[in-house]
Amino acid sequence: MSLSELHATTVVGVIHNGKAAIGSDGQATMDKTVMKSTVKKVRKLHEGKILAGFAGSTADAFTLFEKYEEKLNEYNGNMERAAVELAKEWRKDKFLQKLQALLVVMNNEKGLLISGQGDVIEPDDEIAAIGSGGSYALSAARAMKKHASELSAAEIVDESLHIAADIDIYTNHNITILEIED
Repeated sequence: MSLSELHATTVVGVIHNGKAAIGSDGQATMDKTVMKSTVKKVRKLHEGKILAGFAGSTADAFTLFEKYEEKLNEYNGNMERAAVELAKEWRKDKFLQKLQALLVVMNNEKGLLISGQGDVIEPDDEIAAIGSGGSYALSAARAMKKHASELSAAEIVDESLHIAADIDIYTNHNITILEIED
């Protein structure tokens, strides 16, 4: 599955001024039909210290959340090591290879994009976005981070998702945003 084949969501995570936030819209589509408009595609992992979001098949994403949490526990909360080990297993395991999803994980220091091709990508600008509206949200977040430094990470995520929802037909305005608590 290539990144361009993923449709039906937008997830964006931003680290800004030492604080991480991740958010997503709530739309789930099947073919050309909106099946649900309030899906929760982001969650807190590892006692709230890591934020995660998915794009792709919901059932597949829940499997990946569980596998990633197992790796986090196995590697004592080391987000990067858990991501690399998940990506390696995802690429090699015949069952996991069939999963159609991408994950974004982040803490207050770094964000990572994890794919089934074995990719673990750390964005240069502390912004990670996936899904059909990901490019729109990424562009908006970059502009706000650069030109509106007074905004919080959560405010940048919120506005980026609303901009993506105005452009991408697979993204709605039912937004969920999570932050790491101090």
